[in-house]
Amino acid sequence: MNVKSIAVLGSTGSIGRQTLEVARHLGIGITALSAGSNAKLLESQCREFRPQRVCIGESEYNNLKTALADTNVKILSGDEGLAELASVDPSPTLVNAVLGMKGLVPTLNAAKAGKKIAFANKETLVAGGNIVTGAVKEGGARLLPVDSEHSAIFQCIQNGNPIKKILLTGSGGPFRGKDGAFLETVTPEMAVRHPKWNMGKKISVDSASLMNKGLELIEAMHLFDVSPEKIEIIIHPQSTVHSLVEFEDNAVLAQLGSPDMRTCIQYALTYPDRAPSMASPLDLFGAGLTFERPDRETFPLLALAERCARKGGNAPAVMNGANEQAVAEFLNGKIGFTKMFRLVIEAVDALEYIPSPGLEDIVASDAAAREYVLSHK
Repeated sequence: MNVKSIAVLGSTGSIGRQTLEVARHLGIGITALSAGSNAKLLESQCREFRPQRVCIGESEYNNLKTALADTNVKILSGDEGLAELASVDPSPTLVNAVLGMKGLVPTLNAAKAGKKIAFANKETLVAGGNIVTGAVKEGGARLLPVDSEHSAIFQCIQNGNPIKKILLTGSGGPFRGKDGAFLETVTPEMAVRHPKWNMGKKISVDSASLMNKGLELIEAMHLFDVSPEKIEIIIHPQSTVHSLVEFEDNAVLAQLGSPDMRTCIQYALTYPDRAPSMASPLDLFGAGLTFERPDRETFPLLALAERCARKGGNAPAVMNGANEQAVAEFLNGKIGFTKMFRLVIEAVDALEYIPSPGLEDIVASDAAAREYVLSHK
C-alpha cells in the first residue's frame, strides 16, 4: 500500500466520516479536511488528525477560527476555499465526498493538478461528466470510484476486456414493491430509513425514489466510457452483489461483499493493493440472492434519468439540479414525496436544452433548475 496521506472533502458527512475510520484503521495521514457547516465535528476531526488545512462554510468560519486558535491549521472558507484546497493541498490523493454540485469545481481543480481522486460525488459527473473526464485526461489525474456499484464494476473490468453490458444493481430502497398510493403518504422520516446501507439523508431519499440508480447510470457512462444502452438496472434487495459486468463471450463477473461502504472507500485508497478490512466477511449461506426488474411506472425518476442519459447535453445537469432542490424541499417538509417526481420531470421538460454545454452553461442550468423547483412548489 503506497498511500501515505489524503485530503478529505466533505469529512463530516457519512462518506467522509467513514473515510476517516478507514484512514485511522490503515494509519493514513490527513493533510486537509472540509465541511459545510458542522464546525464542532470538524474541530474534533482536526484535533485528532492534525491536518495542515481545513475549509468550512462561510457562516461557520469565525466559529471554527476561534475554536482552532490554539493550532497552526490554515482555515479557508466557502466555495473559493474549497476549490483552493482541492488544488494546493500537497497530498496526491483527494477524497471527494462533497454533497451535490458543490463538488464540481474542486473536482476540476484536483483533476488539473493531476491528483488521484477517490470519487464519491456522483452529482458532479452527472451534471458535468464530459467536462470532468476531459480535465482528468488533460491533467493526467485518476478517478477511482467510491460508490459501491461503481467500485464493483471497476473491480470486474481489471482484465481489460471490452464491456458488453454493465448490470448495475440497487436495493430498491425502503419502498420496493409499494404502489403510487402508498408513495403519496411517505414522510421524510420514512424515506431516510434505508433497509441496508448507512447513508446520508439526500442519498437515502434518492434511493427511496430510485433517482439514485439513474444518477449512478449516468456516472457509470462517464467513468467507464459506455453508452446508456449498455447499462441495465437490476433490483437486488439483499445488496450483496454490488454490480456485474457481462463480456463478449456472455461470461458475467460479479463483485460481492457485505453492504459496508468502508470496503469501497478502502479499495479506492489502496488500489491496486488490498488490505485487511473493517467490514464483516460475507456470509454466502445467508445471502439468498434475488433479482428483479425496476418499477419505472411507480418510480418515474429512473425513467427520466435514462431519458436524460440518452439525450445528453445539459439535460442531466437540469435534472440533477432540480432533484437536489426538490429533495431539500421534501426533507424540509415543504413538498410531498411524489411532488418531487413531478417537479423534476417538469423542470427537465421546461428548461432550455443545450446540446454541447460548457462549464458556465452547466452552472447556469443547475441554477435555473433549482429556481424552477422553488417557483413551482
